[in-house]
Amino acid sequence: MAATAAVPPSGTATVDRRTIRRVIQASAAGTVIEWYDFYIFGSLAATLAPKFYPEGNDTLALIAYLSTFAVGFVVRPFGAAFFGRIGDMVGRKYAFLVTLLIMGGATAAIGLLPTYDTIGVAAPILLIGIRILQGLALGGEYGGAAVYVAEHVPDGKRGFYTSFIQITATFGLFLSLGVILLTQSVLGDATFKDWGWRVPFLASVILFGTSLFIRLRMKESPIFADLKAKGKTSTKPLVDAFRTRENRRRMYVSLFGATAGQGVVWYTGQFYALFYLQTVLKIEPRTANIVVAVALLLAVPLFVVFGALSDRIGRKRLMLGGMVLAAVSYLPLYHLMSLAAGNGIVGVSSQTNKVTGEIKLLPTTLVNGVETPFTGTAPNPNVVALVALVFIQVVFVCMVYGPIAAYLVEAFPAAVRYTSMSLPYHIGNGIFGGLLPVIGLSICAATGSIYAGLGYPIVVALLTAVVGWRLLPETRHVRIWDEVGATGVPLAATAGGPAIDLRDDPIARMQTRLPASAEEESALQRRIARSHAGSPTSPTSSSSAEHPPPRR
Repeated sequence: MAATAAVPPSGTATVDRRTIRRVIQASAAGTVIEWYDFYIFGSLAATLAPKFYPEGNDTLALIAYLSTFAVGFVVRPFGAAFFGRIGDMVGRKYAFLVTLLIMGGATAAIGLLPTYDTIGVAAPILLIGIRILQGLALGGEYGGAAVYVAEHVPDGKRGFYTSFIQITATFGLFLSLGVILLTQSVLGDATFKDWGWRVPFLASVILFGTSLFIRLRMKESPIFADLKAKGKTSTKPLVDAFRTRENRRRMYVSLFGATAGQGVVWYTGQFYALFYLQTVLKIEPRTANIVVAVALLLAVPLFVVFGALSDRIGRKRLMLGGMVLAAVSYLPLYHLMSLAAGNGIVGVSSQTNKVTGEIKLLPTTLVNGVETPFTGTAPNPNVVALVALVFIQVVFVCMVYGPIAAYLVEAFPAAVRYTSMSLPYHIGNGIFGGLLPVIGLSICAATGSIYAGLGYPIVVALLTAVVGWRLLPETRHVRIWDEVGATGVPLAATAGGPAIDLRDDPIARMQTRLPASAEEESALQRRIARSHAGSPTSPTSSSSAEHPPPRR
């Protein structure tokens, strides 16, 4: 049987390291820009609100609320379904080229969008439309980048290589904070609030152009290219993803046993921490941005550390361990953050914004034993301690988030991989995680406690860990390269006979993990060769029809 080197055998990539490095750089560069574009909106929400939602106009309340808090997150699963279908039918590269174009165009459009004073009610309507486009594009971007990288790299190092994609979300947030701080420093607060807020949106055009140029030079992933050449791609990926009971079960388990908990840990350690510093502890916004930015920068290498570690000890124990550690640590960490702020905040009262419907918290402190509203900002916060406490939270993020891309890729078959992994990821992050600030704030407002909002991420993280511990499979031994055609599976040589396609053997069909050693690999090959000894059929005859390739 003739075999080509189109794709690698035995779970070992033939793609050289230089190519892998280019693939990671191209995928990560574009994904960083998409996260930057998505987060810059949230980072500038306080500045944008008076520009697009004028006070006293109650008819805009619902529009403002949805635009600010919900739309960009809620639509992400729809983007995952739409672009996942394209990625599984047409190609990984094509799908995330389209998402990059949409996100880049939408973000630049915000920088050029006239305000309410200029075009009236059309301004917030256009803004919410742009926010929808951003959410849809982000819903398709992450899955494409993760799958694209995973389908280029060796099976035994997938956690390490895909962890570079995991850095992009945190680095995108860091980049958005950095650009805002730089623009404010150069222009000054007054100019920034007047028109300078447009600069971070327009600056993304340069980053977008660079990323687009890099991605246009990329080729399709070798695994998808092989499937497409052999006519094995799905024509209805969304339908096929839900067709089989096993694939449906994997998506549900991935959501409730992995991504829901990962989502709340990610958003608590970064977004909620920033919100808590600015809104509850009344840390001056610029200082709060610096605290979170420094903590993120210090923690970035740990994504790769935990991704590589998952190749050695497994994805499951790291992800679930991170969730449990986060859940039991949040309350003491946030108590320490309150002490580090040094302004004696003990509670909150709530007030509803007449324009947006947003619930705002008014921190209170004790004055002569009486709770009194705290105005102004913390006069002398311990910045070093605050950086350390946020850094610890980001360590938990790295533990959970570093290995999850590798797990999601390994959990689903290649034909519907883009769709199947994107849906649980974006429901977990867009719904469970993305709405965390709203839910946490509402709980604080209802109870008057500055710590009550932490109950939501603690409960979700613990429940996810329980479900994951019982149902989540360990996938680090899965060999995704064996899913492709005859050129991508191990070959065993029989004594005096032709090479045997291991897909034609029932023993090979049960083999779903990497051999633990070279001796085990050799023993497996001899066992398979003996099982074919004396067989009158060759791999190129009817045996292939009798024993179709396994569906992983």
